Amino acid sequence: MPASRSRTERWKELLQQLHDRGGALEIAVKADPDRVDHRSDLVWRVRLLAITADELLVEYPSAAGRSISLGANVPIVAALSVGQNRWMFTTESRGVRVLGQGHAAVSGLVLKQPTEIERCSRRQFFRISTAELRLPSVECWPLLDPATAIAAETANRLAIEDRLARDGIVQPDSELAATADSLLLPDVGPSFNAKLLNLSGGGMGLLIDPGQAGKLDRVRYLWLRIDLRPEIPAPVALTAKLVHEHRDSSQHVFAGLCFDFAHHPAHQRFVVDLLAHYVNQLQQNRGAREAA
Repeated sequence: MPASRSRTERWKELLQQLHDRGGALEIAVKADPDRVDHRSDLVWRVRLLAITADELLVEYPSAAGRSISLGANVPIVAALSVGQNRWMFTTESRGVRVLGQGHAAVSGLVLKQPTEIERCSRRQFFRISTAELRLPSVECWPLLDPATAIAAETANRLAIEDRLARDGIVQPDSELAATADSLLLPDVGPSFNAKLLNLSGGGMGLLIDPGQAGKLDRVRYLWLRIDLRPEIPAPVALTAKLVHEHRDSSQHVFAGLCFDFAHHPAHQRFVVDLLAHYVNQLQQNRGAREAA
């Protein structure tokens, strides 16, 4: 029996091994298949804290030290990786819970344990028969002087707040593109494109195509614009510091970054508020549909 098939059939052992090694799952609110305007899935990297007979306990999704709330009965897409192999499954949240007592007690988000998992193919690394993850697009610039990002991030905040104040009305794509091109830029190098692979408490992972990977050479800081439209009416700008990177067998680069608000601390709350708003919108959209 091929190893990949054997592992898929022994998925409970995979989860247990992940827990024993202090590993993490990736989770995202499952997109509403009837919403054609849904663009992206925010994927959170969360440590697997405990396993019971029918539940999984994971860390709260968080960004820059702040937890992101997920309600009960929210459909979730989850993934786990072992080397270059990846499995996905669908589940649902069951709210917050504390397991154990005293010093051994741990609290986190409870997920229903899956009945099966499915291995992703190399060509469809974010898709299985029952679910698909659509990663947000990220426009990236090597940031030459982090202090110059303050004015650009302030302009970005004012533009987003203005559009949200107008009932979140999103401009046509052509008008948005023209506006984005005219936005203030800090002191940066040539831009390149990436995908937002995941978020964690301290930073994020980017997936960069082989043709773009060379632009990371000798880069320490990046200025990013993350596209979360239509829920967020314009790309969200922020500064991040490159921590590590590695290439897979197909020469894609996985870059790990940490949030960097040292030069602009006031921007941290704005960014985290937007991420929380995005997740809340996904949950409200599903709730409204199911109540209709």
